[in-house]
Amino acid sequence: MARILVLYGTTDGHTRKVASFVADQLRARGADVELVEAGRTDTPDPSRYDGVIVAASIHVSAYQRAVRRWAAAHAANLQSKPTAFLSVCLAVLQPDPQPQRDLAAILERFIARTHWRPTLTTQVAGALPYTRYNWLKRWMMRRIARRAGGGTDTRRDYEYTDWNELSRFVLSFEQLVAGTWA
Repeated sequence: MARILVLYGTTDGHTRKVASFVADQLRARGADVELVEAGRTDTPDPSRYDGVIVAASIHVSAYQRAVRRWAAAHAANLQSKPTAFLSVCLAVLQPDPQPQRDLAAILERFIARTHWRPTLTTQVAGALPYTRYNWLKRWMMRRIARRAGGGTDTRRDYEYTDWNELSRFVLSFEQLVAGTWA
Protein backbone atom coordinates (compact mmCIF):
# COMPACT_ATOMS: atom_id res chain seq x y z
CA MET A 1 0.00 0.00 0.00
CA ALA A 2 1.37 3.38 -1.04
CA ARG A 3 1.72 6.11 1.58
CA ILE A 4 0.65 9.50 0.22
CA LEU A 5 0.85 12.95 1.77
CA VAL A 6 -1.76 15.51 0.69
CA LEU A 7 -0.65 18.91 1.93
CA TYR A 8 -2.73 22.02 1.26
CA GLY A 9 -2.99 25.73 1.84
CA THR A 10 -6.34 27.50 1.79
CA THR A 11 -7.60 31.04 2.19
CA ASP A 12 -11.38 30.68 2.03
CA GLY A 13 -11.72 26.93 2.59
CA HIS A 14 -12.33 25.57 -0.90
CA THR A 15 -8.81 24.23 -1.37
CA ARG A 16 -9.36 22.23 1.83
CA LYS A 17 -12.40 20.68 0.13
CA VAL A 18 -10.35 19.93 -2.99
CA ALA A 19 -7.55 18.34 -0.92
CA SER A 20 -10.06 16.29 1.09
CA PHE A 21 -11.63 15.04 -2.14
CA VAL A 22 -8.19 14.02 -3.44
CA ALA A 23 -7.38 12.25 -0.16
CA ASP A 24 -10.72 10.40 -0.20
CA GLN A 25 -10.19 9.32 -3.81
CA LEU A 26 -6.75 7.91 -2.98
CA ARG A 27 -8.05 6.15 0.15
CA ALA A 28 -10.84 4.56 -1.89
CA ARG A 29 -8.14 3.11 -4.14
CA GLY A 30 -6.29 1.62 -1.16
CA ALA A 31 -3.63 4.23 -0.38
CA ASP A 32 -2.63 5.20 3.15
CA VAL A 33 -3.19 8.97 3.04
CA GLU A 34 -2.32 11.76 5.46
CA LEU A 35 -4.13 15.06 4.89
CA VAL A 36 -2.34 18.08 6.42
CA GLU A 37 -2.85 21.84 6.24
CA ALA A 38 0.46 23.62 5.69
CA GLY A 39 1.49 25.78 8.60
CA ARG A 40 -1.29 24.56 10.92
CA THR A 41 0.41 21.53 12.48
CA ASP A 42 3.82 19.97 12.61
CA THR A 43 4.30 19.62 8.90
CA PRO A 44 5.41 16.12 8.00
CA ASP A 45 8.68 15.15 6.42
CA PRO A 46 7.95 14.04 2.83
CA SER A 47 10.65 11.36 3.02
CA ARG A 48 8.13 9.17 4.90
CA TYR A 49 5.83 8.98 1.87
CA ASP A 50 5.83 7.28 -1.53
CA GLY A 51 4.20 10.30 -3.15
CA VAL A 52 3.14 13.85 -2.28
CA ILE A 53 0.33 16.04 -3.57
CA VAL A 54 0.30 19.74 -2.71
CA ALA A 55 -2.78 21.90 -3.28
CA ALA A 56 -2.78 25.69 -2.96
CA SER A 57 -4.93 28.54 -4.15
CA ILE A 58 -3.88 31.74 -5.83
CA HIS A 59 -4.66 35.00 -4.06
CA VAL A 60 -3.06 38.27 -5.06
CA SER A 61 -0.87 36.50 -7.64
CA ALA A 62 0.73 34.02 -5.21
CA TYR A 63 0.12 30.79 -3.33
CA GLN A 64 -0.17 30.59 0.46
CA ARG A 65 3.06 31.45 2.26
CA ALA A 66 2.96 28.28 4.39
CA VAL A 67 2.85 26.14 1.22
CA ARG A 68 5.72 28.07 -0.37
CA ARG A 69 7.86 27.73 2.76
CA TRP A 70 7.15 24.01 3.16
CA ALA A 71 7.89 23.28 -0.52
CA ALA A 72 11.14 25.25 -0.37
CA ALA A 73 12.23 23.55 2.85
CA HIS A 74 11.61 20.07 1.37
CA ALA A 75 12.41 20.66 -2.31
CA ALA A 76 15.31 18.21 -2.50
CA ASN A 77 13.26 15.43 -0.96
CA LEU A 78 10.25 16.20 -3.15
CA GLN A 79 12.40 15.89 -6.27
CA SER A 80 13.18 12.27 -5.37
CA LYS A 81 9.61 10.95 -5.58
CA PRO A 82 6.37 11.30 -7.54
CA THR A 83 4.73 14.63 -6.70
CA ALA A 84 1.80 16.68 -7.91
CA PHE A 85 0.75 20.30 -7.51
CA LEU A 86 -2.88 21.42 -7.71
CA SER A 87 -3.29 25.12 -8.39
CA VAL A 88 -6.77 26.35 -7.45
CA CYS A 89 -7.95 29.61 -9.02
CA LEU A 90 -11.04 31.15 -10.59
CA ALA A 91 -8.99 32.52 -13.50
CA VAL A 92 -8.98 28.97 -14.89
CA LEU A 93 -12.51 29.76 -16.08
CA GLN A 94 -11.37 32.59 -18.32
CA PRO A 95 -10.93 31.43 -21.91
CA ASP A 96 -8.74 34.40 -22.82
CA PRO A 97 -5.05 33.63 -23.36
CA GLN A 98 -3.76 36.37 -21.02
CA PRO A 99 -5.21 34.95 -17.78
CA GLN A 100 -3.85 31.54 -18.77
CA ARG A 101 -0.38 33.04 -19.30
CA ASP A 102 -0.67 34.80 -15.94
CA LEU A 103 -1.52 31.50 -14.20
CA ALA A 104 1.42 29.79 -15.88
CA ALA A 105 3.73 32.63 -14.78
CA ILE A 106 2.53 32.38 -11.16
CA LEU A 107 3.23 28.63 -11.18
CA GLU A 108 6.68 29.15 -12.71
CA ARG A 109 7.52 31.77 -10.04
CA PHE A 110 6.47 29.28 -7.37
CA ILE A 111 8.72 26.60 -8.91
CA ALA A 112 11.65 29.02 -9.25
CA ARG A 113 11.32 30.26 -5.64
CA THR A 114 10.85 26.85 -4.05
CA HIS A 115 13.28 24.93 -6.31
CA TRP A 116 10.70 22.15 -6.56
CA ARG A 117 9.38 21.05 -9.95
CA PRO A 118 6.38 18.74 -9.39
CA THR A 119 6.08 15.64 -11.53
CA LEU A 120 2.48 16.55 -12.41
CA THR A 121 0.62 19.86 -12.23
CA THR A 122 -2.95 20.86 -12.91
CA GLN A 123 -5.12 23.91 -12.55
CA VAL A 124 -8.46 23.54 -10.82
CA ALA A 125 -11.30 26.06 -10.84
CA GLY A 126 -12.19 27.13 -7.33
CA ALA A 127 -15.27 28.58 -5.71
CA LEU A 128 -16.88 31.88 -4.79
CA PRO A 129 -18.18 31.69 -1.22
CA TYR A 130 -19.71 35.16 -1.36
CA THR A 131 -21.75 34.58 1.81
CA ARG A 132 -18.53 34.21 3.84
CA TYR A 133 -16.81 37.33 2.47
CA ASN A 134 -16.84 40.74 4.08
CA TRP A 135 -18.34 43.52 1.96
CA LEU A 136 -15.04 44.64 0.43
CA LYS A 137 -13.91 41.16 -0.60
CA ARG A 138 -17.41 40.40 -1.90
CA TRP A 139 -17.24 43.51 -4.09
CA MET A 140 -13.73 42.69 -5.36
CA MET A 141 -14.54 39.04 -6.06
CA ARG A 142 -17.71 40.02 -7.89
CA ARG A 143 -15.64 42.20 -10.23
CA ILE A 144 -13.21 39.33 -10.84
CA ALA A 145 -16.06 36.87 -11.38
CA ARG A 146 -17.71 39.18 -13.91
CA ARG A 147 -14.49 39.20 -15.99
CA ALA A 148 -14.17 35.41 -15.69
CA GLY A 149 -17.78 34.77 -16.62
CA GLY A 150 -18.63 33.51 -13.14
CA GLY A 151 -21.66 34.11 -10.97
CA THR A 152 -22.17 37.62 -9.66
CA ASP A 153 -25.18 37.18 -7.36
CA THR A 154 -23.47 37.83 -4.03
CA ARG A 155 -26.40 36.39 -2.06
CA ARG A 156 -25.27 32.86 -2.91
CA ASP A 157 -22.10 30.78 -3.22
CA TYR A 158 -20.72 29.21 -6.42
CA GLU A 159 -18.52 26.19 -6.93
CA TYR A 160 -16.71 25.66 -10.23
CA THR A 161 -14.45 22.69 -9.54
CA ASP A 162 -14.74 19.92 -12.14
CA TRP A 163 -14.73 16.93 -9.77
CA ASN A 164 -14.66 14.39 -12.62
CA GLU A 165 -11.56 16.00 -14.10
CA LEU A 166 -9.98 16.07 -10.65
CA SER A 167 -10.72 12.34 -10.26
CA ARG A 168 -8.91 11.67 -13.53
CA PHE A 169 -5.92 13.67 -12.29
CA VAL A 170 -5.87 11.65 -9.04
CA LEU A 171 -5.94 8.43 -11.06
CA SER A 172 -2.96 9.66 -13.14
CA PHE A 173 -1.05 10.42 -9.94
CA GLU A 174 -1.93 7.05 -8.43
CA GLN A 175 -0.64 5.29 -11.56
CA LEU A 176 2.56 7.33 -11.38
CA VAL A 177 3.13 6.31 -7.75
CA ALA A 178 2.24 2.68 -8.49
CA GLY A 179 4.81 2.63 -11.28
CA THR A 180 7.60 3.72 -8.94
CA TRP A 181 6.33 1.85 -5.88
CA ALA A 182 5.64 -1.53 -7.48
